[in-house]
Amino acid sequence: MRILGVVVVVWLIIGVVAAFQRDYFGGEDATCAEFGTTAVTIIAGPLNYVGVNEKVKCNLPEPSKG
Repeated sequence: MRILGVVVVVWLIIGVVAAFQRDYFGGEDATCAEFGTTAVTIIAGPLNYVGVNEKVKCNLPEPSKG
């Protein structure tokens, strides 16, 4: 069980490094799509280095104007 935990942590660290290399942490206002793409990049981990380049699209509903 301990080995699985170490593998998951290393996997996520590799994903954070990939997101950092793609400059996903720079910028002021993050949109839904930018946040989603960053999260998926981190979760994909080492797959980023074998050609996976995931992008997330999302459309949030606009608030009513009253």
